[in-house]
Amino acid sequence: MPPPVQDGPSRPGALTHPWHPIPGGITAPSGFRAAAVTAGLKASGKPDLSLLVAPEGAVCAGSFTTSLLRAACVDLCAERLRASGGHARAVLTNSGQANACTGERGLADSLGATAALAQRLGLAAEQVLICSTGVIGVPIPIDTLLAGLDPLVAALSPEGGGAAAQAILTTDLVDKQIALEANLDGRTVRIGGMAKGSGMIHPDMATMLGYLSCDAGVPAEVWSAMVRRAVDCSFNAITVDGDTSTNDTFLAFAAGEPLSPELFDALEAGLTAVSQHLAKAIARDGEGATCLLEVRVEGAADDAGARTIARTICGSSLVKCAVHGRDPNWGRIAAAAGRAGVPFNPAGLALWLGGHQLMAAGQPLPFDRAAASTYLQSDTVIIRLVVGRGPGAGLAWGCDLSDQYIRINADYTT
Repeated sequence: MPPPVQDGPSRPGALTHPWHPIPGGITAPSGFRAAAVTAGLKASGKPDLSLLVAPEGAVCAGSFTTSLLRAACVDLCAERLRASGGHARAVLTNSGQANACTGERGLADSLGATAALAQRLGLAAEQVLICSTGVIGVPIPIDTLLAGLDPLVAALSPEGGGAAAQAILTTDLVDKQIALEANLDGRTVRIGGMAKGSGMIHPDMATMLGYLSCDAGVPAEVWSAMVRRAVDCSFNAITVDGDTSTNDTFLAFAAGEPLSPELFDALEAGLTAVSQHLAKAIARDGEGATCLLEVRVEGAADDAGARTIARTICGSSLVKCAVHGRDPNWGRIAAAAGRAGVPFNPAGLALWLGGHQLMAAGQPLPFDRAAASTYLQSDTVIIRLVVGRGPGAGLAWGCDLSDQYIRINADYTT
C-alpha cells in the first residue's frame, strides 16, 4: 500500500488530505465494473482480455504517446475523446499483440472490436475505447478476440478489478493496482487505478497502459486539467530503459454525484497519489530490476526543470549500472545532472546518497564508501540533489540496470 498523501508531489511534508488505502483496485469506486478472461490471445494461457465499464455520464481524460509511430488504437481513443468532449463508458484491453505497425488492418480490427463490444453493452461504438499491448508488428487475432467478448461481458462485476489488473500484463512480474478513499466534506470518495509496464518505459505522455476510476462527478475540462498535472509528476517522471512505446495510453474516468469546486484540490491530491503509486510500481518492476531508484531535486528555477534533472539522472545507464553494482560512483550522478539541459550553478551543487552527503557547494566531501555501498543494497535507493536556491522541486523514479534486462529483451520474440 502507498504512504499517505503528502503536501505536494515533489515536496514531502505534512498531510493535507485524508486519503487512505482500501482494497478493490480499479473497481473500488462506486458504479465501476471490470472483468477478464483467457481468450487465447497469448500462448502462455494466462488471462489476456480485460474490460472496464464506467457508470452512465462518465467523463474520461486521456494521455497518449507522443511517438510518431502510434498504434491505431491510440489514435482511435484520442479521436473519440476529442469528438465526445471527453466522455466514454468502457475500455477493452487485449494483451499479447500491440497491433502497431499493422497497416489498415490495425484500424479495422480496433473498429471491429469496439463495435462488437458496444453492441453487447448497449452503447454507441464511440463510447467504447480500446488499448492493445504486446509485440509490435503483430495484429490481433480478431476472431479469437471476438469470441471472447460474450464471456468477458458476462463476467463483469464490481469485484472484477483484480482480474482485470492481471489480464493487462505482458512481461510484468507483478500486477499494479491501488485504491484510495477519503471523506471529503462528509462524503466518501474513492479513486482506483491499475497499470501495466515493465520494459520500453520512458513515457512522453503518461504510462505504458494505465487506467484510473473515480466516483466523483467533475466537469470534463476540470478533470482533464487535473489528469494532465497528475501525469506530469507521475508517469512522465519515470524511466526504465529510455524507450517510449508505440501504445502508451492513460485513461482516467470520473462519474458520480458532482463534487463541490472547493474540494477539487483535495480530489487532485488523491488523483496524484494514485498515479504516483502506479508509476513507481512500474519503475520498480522494470525488466531485470533489483531496486527502485528515486531521485529528488531541489533548488531549481521551477518544478519542470527539477523534474527534468531528476529524470535525466534516473535514465542514465551509467548511474543505473553503478546502482546495480552497489558502487557509490557519485560522479556519474553529477555528470547526468549537468547534461539535463537545465541551467544551474555547479558551484552550488549538493548531493546525498541516502543519508550520505557526497558533495557540498560543488566540492566533494569525504564519506564512508563501504557504508554507502551497503546502502545501495536497499530496495529503494534515494538520491537527493540541491542545485540552487530556487523554488523548483521534483521527483523522478527509475531502477537499476542488470544483465537480466538484456537477457529478457535479446530474445523477446524468439
